[in-house]
Amino acid sequence: MTTGGPQTAPPATEGGRRSARRAVVGRLSWGLADQAASSATNFAVGIYVARSLGLAAFGVFSLAWVTYGVVLSVSRGLATDPLVVRFSGVPEASWRGAVARSSGTALGVGAAVGAVSLLVGLGVGGQLGAAFTALGVVLPGLMLQDAWRYAFFAAGAGRKAFVNDVVWGVALVPAMVVAAGVGSVTAFVLAWGASAAVAAGYGCLQSGIRPRLTGVREWLHDHRDLGYRYLVENTCVSGASQLRAYGLGAIVGVSAVGVIRGAELLLGPFLAVLMGLSLVTVAESARVLRRAPGRLGRFCLLLGGAQAVAALLWGAALLLVPDRLGQLVLGDVWHAAAQLVVPATLGVAGAGLGAGAAAGLRALGAARRSLRCQLFASACYVGGGLGGAAVAGTVGSAWGVAAATVCGSALWWLQLRAALREHHHIPVPEVDVEK
Repeated sequence: MTTGGPQTAPPATEGGRRSARRAVVGRLSWGLADQAASSATNFAVGIYVARSLGLAAFGVFSLAWVTYGVVLSVSRGLATDPLVVRFSGVPEASWRGAVARSSGTALGVGAAVGAVSLLVGLGVGGQLGAAFTALGVVLPGLMLQDAWRYAFFAAGAGRKAFVNDVVWGVALVPAMVVAAGVGSVTAFVLAWGASAAVAAGYGCLQSGIRPRLTGVREWLHDHRDLGYRYLVENTCVSGASQLRAYGLGAIVGVSAVGVIRGAELLLGPFLAVLMGLSLVTVAESARVLRRAPGRLGRFCLLLGGAQAVAALLWGAALLLVPDRLGQLVLGDVWHAAAQLVVPATLGVAGAGLGAGAAAGLRALGAARRSLRCQLFASACYVGGGLGGAAVAGTVGSAWGVAAATVCGSALWWLQLRAALREHHHIPVPEVDVEK
């Protein structure tokens, strides 16, 4: 049995349209709730480490965190992004088979890159090497936990993703207490990853599915037309962040990396909204494409515009935060991070606007166009971030990134417009739902 290309649904009654809108809002709401739980976990870890270890050690932790983001991008590009694009809203039997292979791929990525990180950490030595050694140990669990989230959203079961992230947050509490007693970056990395492994194990119970490492080769082969392009696209994003972090550390100092991370923490609640929507926007865009292709552009514009406006409002609120409250949250990191609020807000607003177009390109399966956009945006990000750092230090880097993000967003929308115009000439590839 196969599912063909996009099909326009027959005219619906007003009650049916209201029901469909409620279903979309419900799925988006679970996406926001899930990311709120996930971001609360990340926020708590960041704040706890910043206050416990100081600016320099927080910079080391931030380098490990950025590296984790690169590995996560690899896992999503090869494993979960093709799953969401091709197995959202398909029959359960098809979804289960795909999830077994997809989660196995994510676990395999975590194990393979984790082994490399472990060896690199042992070779580097010192505090930084110890942090990367610990990261190598916990990467498999971190990748598998993330894979369950995307699998549940592909099935429209956002509640399960939310529960899984809550389990991670609960497991994190005693782990952080133990790490605080040890008082090292390594201990915090291990605590963070071990609690994620608990949630990853619980995901197996929730889904009733075991990751199939033996299905990795089949999964990569069947979805190579999307997976490898998404791999390059995603690693451009996280790789650019990593290059900026390492470059900033070399140009300004490791403490500057901690300042940038502190500014990101200030924007954490809004980034939770942005990332929460990203969990479901591709799946929802794919559903809109199948049911009413002519509405996809408007749907993406609504998503991107709403995210950009929300970012600007959150940034404006941050400017009103008194220094005493800021110091209570971030400690010594506050004064330097507060100077980056305006450029960081503009950068996130640009990213939010572009995210709407990116979701549309993903739903269309226009991997070549989205890759082109991401390569351009990533080059601008690295160039702006490091060029700004060379000219004006940490603040200059933040403004350079803001300008680069706005430029990248413009290209995303130009490419979505072109892809929508040519869509009726390019049928969506068929997916064998019996696999």
